[in-house]
Amino acid sequence: MDTILSFIRTDNFLLILSGLICLLFILYVINIIKLRKIRKEYKKFMEKVGNGTNLEEILGKHIDKMNKVIAKNEELQDFCVRLDTDMKNCIQKVGIYRYNAYKDTGNDLSFTVALLNEKNDGVVFNGIYSREMSNIYAKPIIKGESKYRITEEEQEAIKRAINA
Repeated sequence: MDTILSFIRTDNFLLILSGLICLLFILYVINIIKLRKIRKEYKKFMEKVGNGTNLEEILGKHIDKMNKVIAKNEELQDFCVRLDTDMKNCIQKVGIYRYNAYKDTGNDLSFTVALLNEKNDGVVFNGIYSREMSNIYAKPIIKGESKYRITEEEQEAIKRAINA
């Protein structure tokens, strides 16, 4: 222990300590210069990325836009679900059958048209043409059936609509 204390009291120790302090000071100055260079490059990078504006502000704006897009997308999905529900009640199936109701007329001028939705609900129209007159009848259809008597021609139109 005495040798250490005697070494600390010598001029050599002070020279070594002074040299070490100078070396640390030089390293400190080098670190300050490197840090300034890094900050300068960082600032240039941020200006290039943000076109002179703050990158944090740009990210905030993009996040706001993305949240608006997400909300609009959810709104569109809800609209599509409602549209799908409404489409089930729209006419989706059409069946047409032309026939000759009377022997004295030609060219199959009478017709039957079935208009049905996804659940096979709708209406069947029967247009009967003769030389003296023309009549059109409509009958409601529920699940492919009617509570009224259905002719063979109307049944054929309904079958064509269901298979369409």
